Amino acid sequence: MHHAPIVVHRISPSGGRRVTLLVSGHEDILGLAYSDADVIEFLRRAEVPDPDEVVLGDSPLVDWVGGEPHVYAQEPSDTDIP
Repeated sequence: MHHAPIVVHRISPSGGRRVTLLVSGHEDILGLAYSDADVIEFLRRAEVPDPDEVVLGDSPLVDWVGGEPHVYAQEPSDTDIP
């Protein structure tokens, strides 16, 4: 269960992270982000005040799930090398 209204979900196998916004008890999908700039733009379009500070600061409004914040691609593992 997420407690923050903005959730940046785990990295997808093909890269990128789904971004959702909880509004009036309903989770809206804002898009698939490949960078902090994408997340900021999604929040700007959703009319979230100060989206730069929300994403780049240590805001309690954002829950980064399943990985390090600000990382949008999985690191290749040693097993991926033939």
